[in-house]
Amino acid sequence: MSGAAKRVRLRALAKINLDLRVLSKRPDGFHEIRTVFQTISLADSIEIAFSPARKTSIELEQDVEIPGNLMVRAAAVVLEAMGKTGRVTMKLRKQIPVGGGLGGGSSDAAAVLRALPVLAGRVVPTPLLVRLASALGSDVPFFLFGGRAVGIGRGTELFPLPDGKARSAVVVTPGMQVSTVAAYRDLGALLTPESTRQGQDGFSTAVWGNEGAMRNDFERVVFQQHPQLAAIKQRLAKAGAMPAMLSGSGSAVFGLFRSKEDARRACKSLGDTAQAVSLVSRQQYDAIWKRQLGR
Repeated sequence: MSGAAKRVRLRALAKINLDLRVLSKRPDGFHEIRTVFQTISLADSIEIAFSPARKTSIELEQDVEIPGNLMVRAAAVVLEAMGKTGRVTMKLRKQIPVGGGLGGGSSDAAAVLRALPVLAGRVVPTPLLVRLASALGSDVPFFLFGGRAVGIGRGTELFPLPDGKARSAVVVTPGMQVSTVAAYRDLGALLTPESTRQGQDGFSTAVWGNEGAMRNDFERVVFQQHPQLAAIKQRLAKAGAMPAMLSGSGSAVFGLFRSKEDARRACKSLGDTAQAVSLVSRQQYDAIWKRQLGR
């Protein structure tokens, strides 16, 4: 017997990688990485409704067709973890470009993991949520917490960092997708014990606050395949961004600016594919989620 549906509207925020090092391939087939995640204000819009029922059904309406959308899997696994059955209906309106290295699909999945237990009137312990998120994807656990964090291993082992100064950013999304699988494959062919050591040392320097040491290893291969992305980075740097780099494996490229006015000027010079965003601290991220879930 079905009960009344409970509904919630959510904003699922994007991320950028302030630093990303690919060190070596692991025995499990994944790559050992070091990265600094940072949430930004760019966000997808999601509506979720849940009503108890004897059998589970999950429906997703999306304005951009995404095969194998993680939201459906997230809903299934968190319902199973709660021991609940019911009807789940979800609507997704994409603002975070697909295949841009901004974590949109991962953030959407994390939003489902956070929201469905509240709608179902259950509490899922954080360690269990993290395990479910890790099984869905390497970036998903970060979006349970937001702010700024170091990610190691596959990126699922997270350690919070101070949020740092409020900064404005410009994100350029050129409307193309970069294959993460291909990027890892091509970069993997270049990895050596020496590059691993240098990556570890350089990452430590960057995390301790040296912005000049920040880098993204994927630029070595992605910029060769897509020189237009290298050109965007150069234009951001010329406009005053420090740092400017690829996010994830791309195709989005971002730059951090000292002021909103500098970011606005850079946006104007870069055209319609550029948008100004703000960095979202962990405190702000928590406040967003408390407000969204009525807590």
